[in-house]
Amino acid sequence: MTLSLSLADQIALELRADIIGGRLLPGMPLIEADLVQAYNASRNTIREALHRLGQEGLTRYVRNKGVMVRRLDRDEVRDLFVVRRTLELQAIAHSVALTGDQAEHMQNAIDATTLAREREDWRAVATHSLLFHQQIVGLIGSPLFDEFFARVIAQLRLVFCAAPDERRFQLPWLERDCEIYTLLANGNKLAAQEAMSLYLHDSERLSLALFDHS
Repeated sequence: MTLSLSLADQIALELRADIIGGRLLPGMPLIEADLVQAYNASRNTIREALHRLGQEGLTRYVRNKGVMVRRLDRDEVRDLFVVRRTLELQAIAHSVALTGDQAEHMQNAIDATTLAREREDWRAVATHSLLFHQQIVGLIGSPLFDEFFARVIAQLRLVFCAAPDERRFQLPWLERDCEIYTLLANGNKLAAQEAMSLYLHDSERLSLALFDHS
């Protein structure tokens, strides 16, 4: 049974999608009056939606400025990668042969990443790569983990936005996503785990290095 979402829930999900899509960047203000008009919602509904985003670690209230999209700190980034290792490596370890739907969703994410890279839309490259990793966590088969990881990739998206050279930061990952997908599709879980472990190690190192230049 699917539970119907309140309007505040729907707005919060749309705003989260805007963060994952790179349309809302760290430091951007979320102005109540503009959101009331955009969503044709009451101020109370907008406030509830923004409160939920705050609970997800995506926004913060700044005195005299209102609600803004958050900038994460180094410790939070480390914690995000603890979560990624736990979920993504476990997902691969306990996976069985990919179903047709699972393979299609992963391939679609890789195709979208490839197209974005050809267009040199590096913001979209980051988004679609993260959605590929959402499909990896989906192998666990837990809607609760899926929802939790959607919040994680939204926070990661805010970290990646801090890269001064998005092209250089995003360029290495497509081939590595393809490698992981191919290993999974061929049923080589051990090699897929090793590839994912190295991927996350390198991604964390580069993500933390962003703070050295901030």
